[in-house]
Amino acid sequence: MTVTFSVSQQHYLFSVQAFAHTVLSLGGDEYVYALRDRTTAGVLEDVAEGSSELGVIVQTSDTAAELDAAIAAAGLEFVKLAESAPRIALPVSHPLSNAERLRIDDLVGWPYICFDQGDDAAPAFAEEALACVPRSKVVKCTDRASLSELATALNGYTVTSGILVGIADGSSLTTVALDTEVRLHLGYVRRTNAQLSDIGQRFVSKLERGLELYARSE
Repeated sequence: MTVTFSVSQQHYLFSVQAFAHTVLSLGGDEYVYALRDRTTAGVLEDVAEGSSELGVIVQTSDTAAELDAAIAAAGLEFVKLAESAPRIALPVSHPLSNAERLRIDDLVGWPYICFDQGDDAAPAFAEEALACVPRSKVVKCTDRASLSELATALNGYTVTSGILVGIADGSSLTTVALDTEVRLHLGYVRRTNAQLSDIGQRFVSKLERGLELYARSE
């Protein structure tokens, strides 16, 4: 059967939930949909080539201009749906998990877990805010569940949107407010001036509603 709707995304839980709700709302006895977890460059490639109708990504305020230039060069445009403050995600058992707020300096010496964008990727393609901050211990991975398991096993941390709702593999982690002026721009890329299909519009509507509920201002 041919895939009738597909989305590519970075490794964020809120878009998984929106995708699942879209499938459930459509129903039907037969269907083939696709949700592809990709690097940032992979998301742009999928949408530019048409293998995915849209791609969910998160920009950071300090790298948005550079990423927007790459998006435009690929014949795409970014549509911002929400803005939120980045947070530190770390195991519930971590000694710093009960802090009210954390600075990046508070985490010196703890393993930093992040998503691997490839050796040639520009810093703006990182999924995590403040990715350019030097760290002494870095572990890269390509899978969301692996990141959660690694953070738990190594007592490490990552920087995230903090939206860990409705998905089981986020249950071992908690989030703490990060003391920074950097903001996250949460949204999607599509072909420039392209009109979304009915299913695409339904997905974006569910994505937007979820972000309205769970995106954090601090």
